Amino acid sequence: MMARAGLDKDPRDIAVMFDGVAKGYDRTNTVMTMGFDRRWRETTRQVLDASPGEKVLDLAAGTAVSTVEYARSGAWCVAADFSLEMLRGGADRGVPRVAADAFHLPFATDAFDAVTVSFGLRNMNDTVAALAEMRRVVRPGGRLVICEVSQPPLRPLRWLYRNTVLRGLPLITKPFSSNSEAYAYLAESMRDWHNQRTVAELIAKAGWREVEWLNLTFGVVALHRATNPD
Repeated sequence: MMARAGLDKDPRDIAVMFDGVAKGYDRTNTVMTMGFDRRWRETTRQVLDASPGEKVLDLAAGTAVSTVEYARSGAWCVAADFSLEMLRGGADRGVPRVAADAFHLPFATDAFDAVTVSFGLRNMNDTVAALAEMRRVVRPGGRLVICEVSQPPLRPLRWLYRNTVLRGLPLITKPFSSNSEAYAYLAESMRDWHNQRTVAELIAKAGWREVEWLNLTFGVVALHRATNPD
């Protein structure tokens, strides 16, 4: 059985883990989120507000489900991920796909009008460095949109989420996942991830400005938006 990655987020372990869950990943996500993943993608597209002709980098795009959603705006969108199996899983989705390391993106400075990450930021072992590299490839005045798990601001909901939903996640996904141990890691990473304000502070530390956030589904997920001032 494939070992799951540890919370130290070694990039090679994370890549191997996602290679192992690529088969059935989209179906498992829909089951795991009770279908809310579709709504979160739609809201991310709306907040991204890409225009026809703009260039959008969808980083940690996995099988490119999110990339296809953002391309509905008419923008040119490219899916980038460091898991080759995840990228292969999106081969029939009709969008450009590029193997990429979030810390050394294979794109020119100022190449994009916007960059987005959905549920991948917490898997990057140096959050600020990754956000700074994203800023490098976005033009001055360009946009960052992060969709990521978060912490419900209401204490009773936060307790229920952390002690019931996340503890049950590996059991819920086991019948659908090609690597159930990976979802034990994912549940732990969700429990350990920052709250909304801390993520906003990390984004600002990486040089982004006009940082703001929007809670989705009682704060279980949050959207962060920012602008590149350079």
